Amino acid sequence: MLILTAVAGCSDDAPPDTAPEGPRPLVWGNCPALPEGATRDPRQTCATLQVPLDYQHPKGRTLELTVSRIATARPDSRRGVLLLNPGGPGLEGLDHPSLLATVLSSEVLDHYDLIGFDPRGVGHSSPVTCGLTDVGFTDLFPYPAADGSIDANVALARETAARCAASTSGDVLPFITTANTARDMDRIRQALGEGKISYWGQSYGTYLGAVYASLFAENTDRMVLEGNVDPTSVWYGFARYWGVGMASRFPDAARLAAANNDTVHFGTSIEEVTATYLELANRLDATPASVPGTSARITGGLFRSVTYVLLERDEQLPLLVQSWRAIAHLAAGAPTAEDAALLQQVFAQGPARTDVPADNQTAVFLALTCGDASWPTDIEVYRKNTAEDRATHPLTAGMPFNIWPCAFWKTPPREAPVEVTRQGAHNILLLQNRRDNATPWESGLGMREALGARATFVEVDAGGHYVYGQGSTCVDGVSNTFLLNGRLPQEDVSCGN
Repeated sequence: MLILTAVAGCSDDAPPDTAPEGPRPLVWGNCPALPEGATRDPRQTCATLQVPLDYQHPKGRTLELTVSRIATARPDSRRGVLLLNPGGPGLEGLDHPSLLATVLSSEVLDHYDLIGFDPRGVGHSSPVTCGLTDVGFTDLFPYPAADGSIDANVALARETAARCAASTSGDVLPFITTANTARDMDRIRQALGEGKISYWGQSYGTYLGAVYASLFAENTDRMVLEGNVDPTSVWYGFARYWGVGMASRFPDAARLAAANNDTVHFGTSIEEVTATYLELANRLDATPASVPGTSARITGGLFRSVTYVLLERDEQLPLLVQSWRAIAHLAAGAPTAEDAALLQQVFAQGPARTDVPADNQTAVFLALTCGDASWPTDIEVYRKNTAEDRATHPLTAGMPFNIWPCAFWKTPPREAPVEVTRQGAHNILLLQNRRDNATPWESGLGMREALGARATFVEVDAGGHYVYGQGSTCVDGVSNTFLLNGRLPQEDVSCGN
């Protein structure tokens, strides 16, 4: 819930208020109730923290952040805190300590308190809404029509932007930005009583971490960034990476499908599987497949989106290729009971939430991507770029360059994107898979270039979006040594799978 203490003006050229005293120390207690079926580590506790809505006017209106902690079981070994962010943007991070406590080494857990938080506007941190009732993954990542037209995407983007502006959170959305979230992180540091914080960010969390390290270099201890966003490409510019990323990752799944052609029936080579996949996607563009017993339909966009998500982890590849088979049967009008059960697994929803708006993640995603940096406003730019990308990268079918609500966003960014700087200590570790479809290899190289001598880059000859804890003793060893002893290799490191 939004905490309103006073309403301040929002003029960008108004002089900033005198900064108030630092935040009060966090008081740890019970965490918010979990949805039915969800679990968390019983050691995790939570607290709340007030932060300025607008850091230009820090005495004005405030938001409430919810922060979590799993304290080290070895206080005698404790060296500090490890602040965590799972990415998104828009993902809740409150229970991320409970997840990372099952992944990080016992030695790391002995040395750090794990600190999570729902970023501003997310989950239990003054959640925002755009007033959207029909929230779909394919609306966030819009695919053109079967003939390549983006007219329907333009209409939906314009409508969505208008609804966000008119929503009950319309006056808050311009302040949901990466720069402000990084400033919130430093308020968390102060409330924890720490001179510096260490940090682990994944996916979008890498950009957030790099922004924090640029705004607050003197407060940055040890930082691990996993699956990296090119900080010079936020956000429309990031589109150029997705087609290349899919092209590099898709063969891993196609190879598995070819090896199991007796059940998948997509072909016996990567080339045959790719051709079959593209033909099915195009067919679903023209004629979506109805799911028996429901009102749901599998469109070409949804089919491609399922592929994108399941490509993020190697352990999901068997489910992915079997889902291709099931959807092919569905499109042919001949689904089996096995197909129905598998598709139920693919489209299973998480525990039901009633404590945050249904469109909360969507609203934050849009607020942040539209508020961090300016987007083109000329619709013809999107038509041209989408058509060219559709021809060059058929696996993504023009989606990366398609139009988003940002083209019609009511309020321009309140500040320029933070320049990620090379100025600072050598205290950042970058982990990057070669075949990452979500934050592709080339994007990781962009982060590496932006940080320069501040970072050591670990490349891994592997696919998927996650690097640490995926079976590479090389990756895990470098990461653990850095967090425990502060030692980074002076040269970049290449790890096998």
